[in-house]
Amino acid sequence: MAEEKGPIAQLEEEGDIAADYLEELLDIADLDGDIDIDVENGRAALEIVSEEFGDRWLRKLVGDDGEVLDALQELTRLAVQAKTGERSRLMLDVAGFRRALKERLAADARVAVARVQESGEPVSMPPMNPFERKVVHDVVKEAGLVSASEGVEPRRHVVIQPAGH
Repeated sequence: MAEEKGPIAQLEEEGDIAADYLEELLDIADLDGDIDIDVENGRAALEIVSEEFGDRWLRKLVGDDGEVLDALQELTRLAVQAKTGERSRLMLDVAGFRRALKERLAADARVAVARVQESGEPVSMPPMNPFERKVVHDVVKEAGLVSASEGVEPRRHVVIQPAGH
């Protein structure tokens, strides 16, 4: 009788599969990088880092606005799904790009939350991708306010409402 894996073991397996895929990709692209694997917020989290040459070599895998990183994350998710048969929600970061973006977005969201708390009026954030909107929603929830995504891609944005709305 096969033993069923717990959720953490499944996420660790996803991380291992994703790391193997990314290592092959780095070899093909002739880029030097190490892959850190973790489990965060109920999903596998991987980051490609490079100590030997600094992270500037890895910027090719990020792109100007993270578009290459988004595509690479989707390809990695598909590689994991092909091996496991399950849809993956893994998060991929390269050279701290998403971490820095998350910190900037959280700071912007805190400013918007303060404006809503001061004025009592809703505040609309600029259009964002799903990752960015999730960061804002988390900050708003932590502040005890309400938020909703409105609009249609690529103009989908977060509207922050005062508590009780």
